[in-house]
Amino acid sequence: MKRLIVGAKGQLGSEFLRKFPDAVAVDYEECDVGNLDEVLKLFESVRPSLVINCSAYNLVDRAEVEFDKAFRVNALGVRNLAYACRKFGAFLVHYSTDYVFDGEKLEAPYEEGDPPNPLNSYGRSKLAGERYLREELSARYLTFRVSWVYGRGKQNFVYKLLSWAKENPYLKVACDEVSVPTSTRTIVEFTVKALDAGLTGLFHLVNNGQASRYEWAKAAFRVLGVKKFIRPVPASSFSLPAKRPLFSAMSPKRLEGALSLEVPHWEEELHNFLLEIYGS
Repeated sequence: MKRLIVGAKGQLGSEFLRKFPDAVAVDYEECDVGNLDEVLKLFESVRPSLVINCSAYNLVDRAEVEFDKAFRVNALGVRNLAYACRKFGAFLVHYSTDYVFDGEKLEAPYEEGDPPNPLNSYGRSKLAGERYLREELSARYLTFRVSWVYGRGKQNFVYKLLSWAKENPYLKVACDEVSVPTSTRTIVEFTVKALDAGLTGLFHLVNNGQASRYEWAKAAFRVLGVKKFIRPVPASSFSLPAKRPLFSAMSPKRLEGALSLEVPHWEEELHNFLLEIYGS
C-alpha cells in the first residue's frame, strides 16, 4: 500500500509519520491543497492508494477574520483531495472537529447522528469540508471528528499549559468549556484499526469521558507534580473573537461498537502520554 500523508508537519501528521515512516509526506510548502492543479500533480507523481489528510487551518480565532484562508484549506482542500482520490482510486482519511456542534446538547455527548450547527467560522469551514467529501466520495473514505487534540507538537493546550506555568505565578483556565482531550496516539491507533477493519463513513474518534479545560489542566499538573495554583474562570472572561460551544463532548461508542474495542479514557491516556514524553 502506498500511503500519502498530507499536512505531515503538524502534530497529527507527525504522529502518523512515526507510525508509517515509509509514507510519502508533504506539507503546505510542497502542496497547496486549495489548488486543484497542485493536488493532481502530486497524485500523478505519487499514485497513492491511501491518503491521510492531516492538513488543517486550525487557528480558531484568526479564522473569524481570515475565513477565506480557513475555507481554502478546510473545505476546498478537502474537496480537491476527495476529487483526486476518486480520480486515482485512492481511499481518503480525513479529520473534522467537535466545533461543528453548537453546545446546546447538554444531557449526553454528541453522536454522529446529531445535527451540526457550528458557532464560528472555523467550525463552518470544517463542516463544509465534511460535506464536500461526501459529495465527491460516496463510500471510499473515513471522516473522524476529533476534539482537543494534543501530542508531541507545540500547538496544543498541554504544551501551552506547561509553558504558561513557567512564566506566570498562577494560571486562569476555563471551567465551563467541556469536551474530550484526545491524544494523537489514540487517533493514529484507532485510525489504523478502522482501516484494518474496512470501516467507511463518519465516526467520532475521541478518548472516553469528558472534562473542562480546568479539569484537564489539573490532571496534567497532578501527573507531572507541577505545584501551580489554577484559578477556574468562565470562558467568557478571555473575550476571544471566536464563539466556542461550552459543551462539545462527543461519544466514541459507534466506533467502539464497529471495532469491538474500547477507546482509553482521557485521563488514562493523558497519564501515559505525559509520563512517556516528560517523564515521572
